[in-house]
Amino acid sequence: MKLIVDTEAKTLTEEEKGHVRQFDLYSKEAFERLSRQWVRVGWNQKYPYTFSWMGRPIIQLPEDMIRTQEVIYRVKPDVVVETGVAHGGSLIFYASLLKAMGKGRVIGIDIEIRPRNRKAIEAHELTEYITLVEGSSAAPQTVNAVKKMIKPGETVLVMLDSNHTKQHVADELAAYHDLVTAGSYIVATDGIMKDLYDVPRGSPDWKWNNPTAATAEFAQQHPDFELAQPKRPFGESDLTENITHWPGAWLRKK
Repeated sequence: MKLIVDTEAKTLTEEEKGHVRQFDLYSKEAFERLSRQWVRVGWNQKYPYTFSWMGRPIIQLPEDMIRTQEVIYRVKPDVVVETGVAHGGSLIFYASLLKAMGKGRVIGIDIEIRPRNRKAIEAHELTEYITLVEGSSAAPQTVNAVKKMIKPGETVLVMLDSNHTKQHVADELAAYHDLVTAGSYIVATDGIMKDLYDVPRGSPDWKWNNPTAATAEFAQQHPDFELAQPKRPFGESDLTENITHWPGAWLRKK
């Protein structure tokens, strides 16, 4: 596909497979097409690696963070379970929201929590809200250990952000979906991989080997869940598509 931006004529021309379409440069259609390409270039340039939350690298697209906080505020979970700890920025992010709401705690799971990251998380002001579990997120012993930390009647939201292969995400969905309470979500992040298979830092197999493929299959097999992008609580724009690294990520328990 070829995109031609003409700032003088104020147009965006899209050429794809012999078809040519032209849009007003300042239209919704142009914004969506330019945003998709911006995400691709930004991912390749490690744009999400430039952000932190309360001192810890978070490695997330800011729009995904903002939209996630609205969901957490609405659901008000007692527990946020996250697979994939990395530097701990997401754990700190969730913990700060829960502290502001006056309830809740976070469980972070990773196959390897590097000593310097563990030290930084445990030294953070919000560490009392966080429990770290080291082990493969899909391993039965890890799953059982996490489930024992959940009390009867607690509202649970699950974020999957570890190994992003289709099979691993499918294994995580199978392992943790029964923790999710009605009206809450299990979220498989970074499905944007399906659109990045041909960028310089991508891989050809990402076209099918990605979290979005796993969530689509899961939704077909589990009628008690639906793929549903959370509704925006505020909007004075005609834009409807998120600028996101998490397409097809949000599985809502009915």
